[in-house]
Amino acid sequence: GKELWWGEAQGGHGSLLPDVLSRMLFWGSRTLFPCLSDRLYFAILCQKPKSGAADTHYFCVDNELVYANFYGDFGPLNLSMVYKYCCKLNKKLKSFSLIKKKIVHYTGFDRKKQANAAFLIGSYAIIYLKESPEDVYKLVLAGSVSYLPFRDASFGTCSFHLTLLDCFHAISKALQYGFLDFDEFDVNEYEHYERAENGDFNWIIPNKFIAFSGPHSRSKIENGYPHHAPEAYFPYFRKHKVTTIIRLNKKMYDARRFTDAGFEHFDLFFADGSIPNDTIVKAFLSICENAEGVIAVHCKAGLGRTGTLIACYIMKHYRMTAAETIAWIRINRPGSVIGPQQHFLMEKQPELWREGDLFHAKLRRNCKMGVTRILSGVGHISINGIRNRRTIQNDTELYSDEDETDCITQGDKLRALKSKRQAKSTAASPLK
Repeated sequence: GKELWWGEAQGGHGSLLPDVLSRMLFWGSRTLFPCLSDRLYFAILCQKPKSGAADTHYFCVDNELVYANFYGDFGPLNLSMVYKYCCKLNKKLKSFSLIKKKIVHYTGFDRKKQANAAFLIGSYAIIYLKESPEDVYKLVLAGSVSYLPFRDASFGTCSFHLTLLDCFHAISKALQYGFLDFDEFDVNEYEHYERAENGDFNWIIPNKFIAFSGPHSRSKIENGYPHHAPEAYFPYFRKHKVTTIIRLNKKMYDARRFTDAGFEHFDLFFADGSIPNDTIVKAFLSICENAEGVIAVHCKAGLGRTGTLIACYIMKHYRMTAAETIAWIRINRPGSVIGPQQHFLMEKQPELWREGDLFHAKLRRNCKMGVTRILSGVGHISINGIRNRRTIQNDTELYSDEDETDCITQGDKLRALKSKRQAKSTAASPLK
């Protein structure tokens, strides 16, 4: 079986952590790693441990895997960092030189770094030790330890808290539904394309959703942010079977540049930083449920509006909670879902779950008759302004793209911040 416990290490000669007051979490597995049992620890230490212990190897990633914030947000760390952490820890556990040593991941007294460190080792335990989110959460909370909840990327007071448990559930559900598979994950590709100068996009669900920053009429740099023309995305989109583009912001490019290249293109405008009305949500879901290939969704920064509508799809079709869904999207694309959009998703959850139950019940019935496309309604959506297509219902006209034309919006600020901080960092490794 497995042994799971929390202990208080005492200072002094011969103790597990000499000369250090610590709280320590232990995972020992005789099931998954029969030769690596009684070896993996997590510790919050008030000072850096002495090196060279005969039976213990300490490591810390607080200054190696660092969250790049927009405003007051500080985590959770992105999918690339989770992957790198898991690779590092697996390497240590399999290392011949460390085979007889206990492996201790320690963090300091910075509460934000504590939360991210706990997220990393908790994610590892879920992915590789097959622990449940609840068990992992209980372990990291043992000993009366508390962790700061994560917050959104908005400027100002935080009104929605995302907990470690939400993030652990997101990792678990992603494994369950096939969203997360580190055997297939390409960390170089992730780090390359999430950079502003390389397109600023991320996969949210493999083979289904890409979230990306809005293209511009031509490639240029504006307000410190590199814009990309639609054509810049064509090679990657074609290679990865993207068939459908959904634009949620003002018209910065002619949609015919996508449609002439063979992509479907839909416009579903709503104001930057706001929440979508019911008609937009239903239209978005209908498009995504009928699309033959991958859907690429963008607003201005590809964070707020984009993350909110993709979240609606995930909640409806995978019955994930709003918090789990927000966590998963942010792990893939930090900064997603902002301000009132978080509360909107919480309120929308019961309705989307009911709709999902009905959808899949109907799908099962129709599959028996060989029918796969069970929904209609895409024809009711305005596609690229083509005249003989029926337009979306009048209430979407409350949101005019002209409202964003001559002002700096939240999306402009967020992507300018992202570009500025990335310019200071080391460039990602090129794709092979």
